[in-house]
Formats: sequence, C-alpha cells, structure tokens
Amino acid sequence: MKPVERRLLRELPVLRRHLTYSSALSLLAAGLVVAQATLLATILADGFAGRPFPGTPLAALAAVMTLRALLAWARGVLAQRTAADAKRTLRERITGRLRHTNPLRLTSRRHGETVTLLTRGLDALDAYIVGYLPTMTAAAVVPLTVVGWLAWTDWTSALIIVVTLPLIPVFGALVGAHTARRTARQWQLLSRLGGHFLDVVAGLATLRAFGRERRQAEVVGEMADAHRRATLRTLRVAFLSSFVLETVATLSVALVAVPVGLRLLGGELDLRTALVVLFLAPEAYLPLRAAGAAFHDSAEGIAVAEQVFAVLDEAAEDDGSRLPVVRPARRAPMPDTRAAHLRLDDVTVHYPHRAAPALRGVSLSLRPGEHIALVGPSGAGKSTLLALLLGFTAPASGRVTVDGTDLADLDPDDWRSQVAWVPQRPHLFAATVADNIRLARPDASDAQVRRAARAAFADHFIEELPRAYETLLGEHGAGLSAGQRQRIALARAFLKDAPVLLLDEPTAHLDPRSEAAVTRATVRLMRGKTSVVVAHRTSLLPHADRIVTVEAGRITAASSSAATMPPALAEGLMAP
Repeated sequence: MKPVERRLLRELPVLRRHLTYSSALSLLAAGLVVAQATLLATILADGFAGRPFPGTPLAALAAVMTLRALLAWARGVLAQRTAADAKRTLRERITGRLRHTNPLRLTSRRHGETVTLLTRGLDALDAYIVGYLPTMTAAAVVPLTVVGWLAWTDWTSALIIVVTLPLIPVFGALVGAHTARRTARQWQLLSRLGGHFLDVVAGLATLRAFGRERRQAEVVGEMADAHRRATLRTLRVAFLSSFVLETVATLSVALVAVPVGLRLLGGELDLRTALVVLFLAPEAYLPLRAAGAAFHDSAEGIAVAEQVFAVLDEAAEDDGSRLPVVRPARRAPMPDTRAAHLRLDDVTVHYPHRAAPALRGVSLSLRPGEHIALVGPSGAGKSTLLALLLGFTAPASGRVTVDGTDLADLDPDDWRSQVAWVPQRPHLFAATVADNIRLARPDASDAQVRRAARAAFADHFIEELPRAYETLLGEHGAGLSAGQRQRIALARAFLKDAPVLLLDEPTAHLDPRSEAAVTRATVRLMRGKTSVVVAHRTSLLPHADRIVTVEAGRITAASSSAATMPPALAEGLMAP
C-alpha cells in the first residue's frame, strides 16, 4: 500500500469503516461461493448418477444465489455512499484550508487547477473507493477461503493453486508501476489544461488586443492533444495488463483442470469432488484478476489524492502552523478597538520557498485614530505588514497585539469584523452593484447602501448604469473602470464603518481625475479611524500623521510629513 493510501485511511475514518464492512461482507461472500459450488456439484453429480433431484439442495442453491446477489448490491451501495462522504470531506477540508490561507498567497495559485481538482479531480476517487478497495478486501479473503476448502476437499489441486496464485499479483505489480507513472502524467496534463484554459478565457480581451487569440487557441489545442495521447497510452497499458492477467489466470486454471480430468478418468477422483474443484478454482483467481483491473481504474484517483494532500500541506504551512506557541482553545475577549493601541513587537515573517524573510524584526505602534502611511519600493514588505494586521499570515517570531492582547489569542472572525480592508485591486463578483457593496454588511438596507456609495463619490456613475444599483456586473467587475471599481471597494468600507482601516495602494494605476475622486473618498473614510495606508503616490501623504518607510523587510525611517522624507524616496513617489 502506497503512503498516500495509508494517509487516506488514516485521515478519513469513513474509509476505515468501509474497509471493515467490506471485509466482513467479503468473508460472507466467500462462504457463499463455497456453498454454491458444493451444492451445484452435488446436484450435478447426483443427476449424472441417475439419482432423483431432491428439493432441498435446489432450494438451498437458489437461496445461496439470492444471497450473493443481495451481498453484491449491498457492497455497491455501501461503496457509493462511502465515496460520496469521502469526496465531500476532502472538498470541505480543501475549501476550509483555502478559506484560512493568506489571500495574498492564493493569488499565486492557478485557480483553474484548483477548480479542476475540486470537481473532475475528486470524482476520480470513485474508482478507488467503489472499485479498488472492495476488490482488495475480496482478494485478501476469498482466495484463502477457497484454498482452505480445497485443501480439505482435494489437497493436490489446492497445492497447484497455492503455487500459481502469486503469479497474478507479481505480473500485476510489474505492469502496475508503469501504469501509475503514466496516470500521474495524464492527470498533470489535465490539470494544466484546465488552469491554462481558464487563464485564456479570463484574458481573452488582452489576447485580442495584441492579436494573440489564435495562437492561444492553438496552444489549448496542443495541450488537449497531449492529454489525449497520454490517455491513450494509459489505456494501452491498462489493456495490456488485463490481457496478461487474464492469460496467467486462464493458464493457472488449466493447470488445475487438466490433472483433475485425468484423475477423474483414472478413477482416482469422484465426480462430485472434481466438480467442486473445477467450480472453485476460477473463484480463487477471480478476485486477484478483478483487483488488477480495478488498480488501473483507480490509478488516477491515487494521483489526485497526492495532489489533494499537497494542497492541504501547503495551506497548513501558511495558515499559522509555524506559530511558536499553541493557540488557546478559549479565545481572549475582544478589546474596544476604537480606543485600542495596535502594536507590532519585533515581528519576523517567513514565506515558504523564500530564503529571505518578508519582514525582519519590525516594531511599530499605532495610537487610536492615528493615520500611518507606509512607503517604500515594491517587495519591501508593506503588503505583508497589512496581512499581519488582518491575521492573514502569522509571524515566525514576535507578536502583534491589540491593546496588549496577542492577535493570535483573538477569534479571527471577531477581529476581522472590526477591520475594513481596501486592497489595491478589489475583487468584484458577478452580482449586482448593490450586492457587491453589501458584501461588508449583508443585512444593510438599500438606503444604507446608497449612503455608502454617496460617501465614496460612487453614486453618480452608479446611477448612470442601465439599472443603477441593480445592474449586474461581469466577472471581476467587467464593465467598470479601475477608478469605479476602487470607489465601490471604498463604499464597502464606508458601509462596514469599522474602527480599523487598512488600505493597500488605493490610488495606484488611476488617471488623475479618478485619483482625485478616490483620494477625496479615502480621506473622508479615514476620519476617526485608526488607519494604515500603503502609498506609492503622494496624494494621500499630506493626510497621514506619520510616514513610515519600509525597505527590504525593515522599517528604515519615520517622518511626520512628506517634506521630511528621504529625498530619494520622495522623488520615487513623485515619479509618474
């Protein structure tokens, strides 16, 4: 059993129960196989001997065949329900992990690959749970039961089966290793195809603008053709494996049947015993043949399970598993955030797969109602500092405190309810304008939504839309300009009216007119709130109480106005 299979059984109790029930049902099925072969051999032997058919064996045979059919149905229902429960559990775990993962890290993933994994990918586990696991339990139970019965009935035939039986798993393992590699390659190509196709659809307007849509169509076609070829290669190996296993099983049964026939003709064996051996010999090989076929069907599911655990492990690294202390089961009470001091004490942040820390020994204090502007070159650690205050990432060392209470001791949802965040590129959903603003407060009335839009200077362009606030937006706010999307994000913050405000370059990439409108709305939003603004432009700096310079993950300077900033940095901010 592979490590990923052991982990599946360890982390999904429903699979362990499934194995237990399947083993019990397989043991019962093995007993019924022996009973059916014995009853059928008895009836036929009596018939050839000219003895009348008694009614009891016929009725017993009918009952045994009915029970075998019911057992097969029960195993199928149990397997289907187990597969549904396992897939639901894994989907919930993945989405739960991603929900608690730093959103700044999520943007580095290809969303198409994640969607493919959650849908088409997890469905591939059906073949593993419904087909492979029950077949493996049958392969472990039925041959032993059959060989044990044959050892008592005809030890010579049982010895031949014992010698030839291991040939099937040996040949299956030799071909199966090759199949696993090809199936993993097939899944990688499918995942890459899904991610690339989603990227192409999302960037279709840009591709058309640069005249590259035909080339990307060709790339998608090439990737689809590569996946088709990989699928055909995998199928060829699977068909070859089935041919090998069937051939080995047929020859093994022949090695049992030929001596039995010769001994029957020589009078060394009675007809009933010979029939029992001939009926039971194929049943000894059947579960192993079925297990070989089921292995090929389930190989894609195993590859998907490896990808699932890779995503879970990556998300676990990012959602605070590196905290040096254990979080208490009982959360600390939420301080009054309107009068709370926020403080970073010697904080260092490391991201996986990056040698240098994103923040190194940063200490910063924010008084209630203070406005701080963070400036510095791209990649200096400004957005990471905001992620710390949001609780999206955890420090490797140091503490983030709210009025002396460690942020790690507060309930994350309670804390974020006290924080309004306006990112550089706000995400707008394919919903109405009102619903996008109402994201901050789902229970807000229409009048409250309109007041928030008016405060963000967004009411004029919204009312000019075809259906005003009920206008349905496209994906990512398609149909609105960058400045309009930014003002809707500010309207969300106005509607939330949280005491702590975090803004990540709200005026970046805007034309002068849009920048002026967003600046006026941002200044109005900051009044009376503890605010941290990441700024690459100078429009918001005059409204900051302090300007903090961040470079290479460290705070290198702090000033009370733009006039006292380092000249080189001031020139960089003034540059277009």
